[in-house]
Amino acid sequence: MAAPTERFTSLKEFFPFYLTEHQNPTSRLLHFIGTGLIAVWIILAITQRNAWWLLLIPLGGYGFAWVGHFFFEKNKPATFQYPLWSLASDFILFWRLLTGKERFRP
Repeated sequence: MAAPTERFTSLKEFFPFYLTEHQNPTSRLLHFIGTGLIAVWIILAITQRNAWWLLLIPLGGYGFAWVGHFFFEKNKPATFQYPLWSLASDFILFWRLLTGKERFRP
């Protein structure tokens, strides 16, 4: 599904589009790993009182996801147009995969 010509006006409206851009199982797994690492690094930064862990967040957040998009989905990450809704959607997808409400294979 190509990006619509009109801009999304809400996360509720954006999320179904986000899911169409994340259908490849390997890409979903890479997003899951990257988002999970973000949570681990934040916890480590807090528990170890070491902010250096936070420098890894872009690697987890973008590195894994962009590999998924460029090599498996073969599409452009929505982060470029919708950075906040994409970030929120990454965490929504992570939670849905973790709880079994979403599958790695759509």
